[in-house]
Amino acid sequence: MSDKTWLFTSESVSEGHPDKVCDRISDAVLDAYLAADPQARVACETLATTDRVVIAGEVRGPGEVRQHVEELAREAIRDIGYEQKGFSWKTCAVENLLHEQSADIAMGVDEGDKGEEGAGDQGIMFGYACNETDELMPAPIQFSHRILRHMAEDRKSGAQPAFGPDAKSQVTLKYRGGVPVGVDTVVVSTQHAEDVTQDDVREMVKPYIERAFPPGWSLPDEKLIVNPTGKFVIGGPDGDAGLTGRKIIVDT
Repeated sequence: MSDKTWLFTSESVSEGHPDKVCDRISDAVLDAYLAADPQARVACETLATTDRVVIAGEVRGPGEVRQHVEELAREAIRDIGYEQKGFSWKTCAVENLLHEQSADIAMGVDEGDKGEEGAGDQGIMFGYACNETDELMPAPIQFSHRILRHMAEDRKSGAQPAFGPDAKSQVTLKYRGGVPVGVDTVVVSTQHAEDVTQDDVREMVKPYIERAFPPGWSLPDEKLIVNPTGKFVIGGPDGDAGLTGRKIIVDT
């Protein structure tokens, strides 16, 4: 094990990624129901595409919350930063198709005669904490998170207004003996203003990558890949449809 080396890759996405927009809206609906009733049940699915958001699913909770779903969706989109042609919190259509939870499904969750309760569904997950980062997360995904988090902070503060809300990062680290020892490759794709060149975007992204890694970790210039598909002006749900659940790993 002490001599074994390998590469490990993980990705992250920004809050403006189409799938994360949907996660954010579904989370906002869940939060609103739980705030009104801690015993509420919410299965909220969101679809986002060009100038349209569709919200569907089953809920059990105070009926008045459903009346505010459109407002919750628009506020989530506004906070993310979408006010552009093709997807704007002001103008996008919001279709609310939430309805009451099925009585048949509810039976799988309601408390039984002997106090037993079910989850209403089944699934398998696994995970673990590790000491590769202060956050106890594996280093590749944590560094991917950091890059996009810092980019988003500067976008929203106005320090870097050329960035758009939609972005993705992918970090590949070198491991030796089970320990990350350096960075091999970084890929960052970020939505940007139309009046900046690809070279400009590359130079804007570089400081965020350097800031994400431990001191002394260097990245060869040829191993930094920025917007590999080229121009990235059209982004978010206008460029690619989003769905709830496809990027929930980013929330871990």
